[in-house]
Amino acid sequence: MTDSTGNGPRGGSGQDGAGRGPDREDAGARQPARRRVTLTGISSRAWEHPADRGALVALRELRGFDEILRKFFGLFNERYFRMKYLGSSIRANGWQYSRVHAIYLEAAAALDAGEPADLPELYVSQTPFANAGAFGMDKPFIVVNSATVQMMDDDELRFVLGHELGHIRSGHAVYHTLLVWLLELMRGLNWIPLGALALRGIVAALMEWYRKAELSSDRAGLLAGQDPAAALRVHMKFAGGGDLSDIDTAAFLAQANEYDRANGDLRDSLVKLMLLEASTHPMPVARAAELRRWVETGEYRRVLSGDYPLREDDADASVSEEVKAAAKSYQDAFARSQDPLAGLLRRFGDGANVAGEWAKAGADKLRAWVSGDARRGEDPGGDDR
Repeated sequence: MTDSTGNGPRGGSGQDGAGRGPDREDAGARQPARRRVTLTGISSRAWEHPADRGALVALRELRGFDEILRKFFGLFNERYFRMKYLGSSIRANGWQYSRVHAIYLEAAAALDAGEPADLPELYVSQTPFANAGAFGMDKPFIVVNSATVQMMDDDELRFVLGHELGHIRSGHAVYHTLLVWLLELMRGLNWIPLGALALRGIVAALMEWYRKAELSSDRAGLLAGQDPAAALRVHMKFAGGGDLSDIDTAAFLAQANEYDRANGDLRDSLVKLMLLEASTHPMPVARAAELRRWVETGEYRRVLSGDYPLREDDADASVSEEVKAAAKSYQDAFARSQDPLAGLLRRFGDGANVAGEWAKAGADKLRAWVSGDARRGEDPGGDDR
């Protein structure tokens, strides 16, 4: 991992439920949480997928760009969502949804995400579908659906809440907002073939990076809970429901391998591309396999041992190095893929290098495009956007 310090573990162990409200039956029934390592001063770069990290480092380099988006979208959009959940959901704290709040504090403590009073607000929304989300840029907050609270045990819920904290700590809302903005712009330019085509390429790149952002936040969730088995159970529950009594873990992971192989049929490879094109999230079985691979490579244990980049060094991160790392991640993924289309491309040329160069070129183009827009936004004589 780039920019890792090589030092020993930083800090002691995680919280054991401290910060929860008055002893109530639901909170008191929780078993004492096992001790977790507190990742003191950890940078979000420690859990970000290389392809995600390359885009984020480039955006962070554009001084003022994120501030422009925060101010522009914070005028209305963020207030809209905040008022919506303030009026229709329940804010979790020490005396409301105290179990959820206690687990949230534990996840935040493991990621060294700040003092309890400074953490993003957490809401529980009455929704029968299991899900959770992070909203806002200026004052971000987290919403977890009631079905998720009911479906997940403490360790699983800790992973879910750590995942959403990962989104916030990485600043994913900035370029997710950019993606939404571009989608709206593309719809308005559909009558101009060349304009829509140019935007389509940028949107496709952003969609791909956002799928990688989900993998990044899965890693953050794992670091928050420090329980790989619980993380796997979450993906299994999101894929098939809350009852795992008749679910086999090995068979679930075998599905991921089958999905990667696409049954050896080139037509299935094309179907996979079509399914992913308009999706912001990878498939649950693929996410489970990716997280397991991250553990098996030793990266997870390396972070827990204290070998990770620090927030205080974020300003010194090299864009060119991160873009190279992103390209290499695509090369490696392409080389190990069992997908028939990937195999065909490998057979007819150096497909892995082509994939890596495509990723690097896409990152460079996106960075140049965003940089130009950011400069126009900062220019008092420019267009009023």
